[in-house]
Amino acid sequence: MSTRIKFCGITRLEDALLAAELGVDLVGFVLVPGTPRYRGLAAAVELRRQLPPGLKTAALVQDASPAEVAAIQSQLQPDLLQFHGRESPEAVRACGQPYIRAVPMGSSQDWVAWERDYPDAWALLADSHTDQGGGGTGTAFRWSALPPRDQRRLPLMLAGGLKPETVEQAVLTVRPWGVDVSSGIESGAKGIKDALKMRAFVAAVRAADAQLDT
Repeated sequence: MSTRIKFCGITRLEDALLAAELGVDLVGFVLVPGTPRYRGLAAAVELRRQLPPGLKTAALVQDASPAEVAAIQSQLQPDLLQFHGRESPEAVRACGQPYIRAVPMGSSQDWVAWERDYPDAWALLADSHTDQGGGGTGTAFRWSALPPRDQRRLPLMLAGGLKPETVEQAVLTVRPWGVDVSSGIESGAKGIKDALKMRAFVAAVRAADAQLDT
């Protein structure tokens, strides 16, 4: 089965269109004010409007108020919400749509507890941030901190410092359901993706898939 691929921190239409061309499953818009890849809700709505059918979208939020989340849902209409803060299970479920829950692997975590608290998550995203929230830092964490594949109850998306040079080994080692990349496909300013790195990242994931298939 193919590893799902998510490109996060999308800020330009050309990057989103290339993601679709490459067969990427999901693109993410960062809607956390004050962060480097934040361009505002209106800009995300305009990008969303121009995307081809079939490319799913995720809206990344961090400790947003219920009113802010409701505005994102109403105006952007993302396929998924992605929670990166200290949102409670009750607050996440109150939003009433499929969601990704980020797990802060920059701190010691009990993966079983996260699966218990968010049993209806579309996926749990293992990222390298700490309990204070965040993501997109380009740093990795110890993959050995994750449970083996046969002990996971929910789909696991792997993030944290992935790039074209490392993602093949990450897929072979961790066997994630999906991978999520942001800074690893950038070469300059945050939010500006590099076409060659985007292509190389997807190729590396598919190379790992081919090895696993055999």
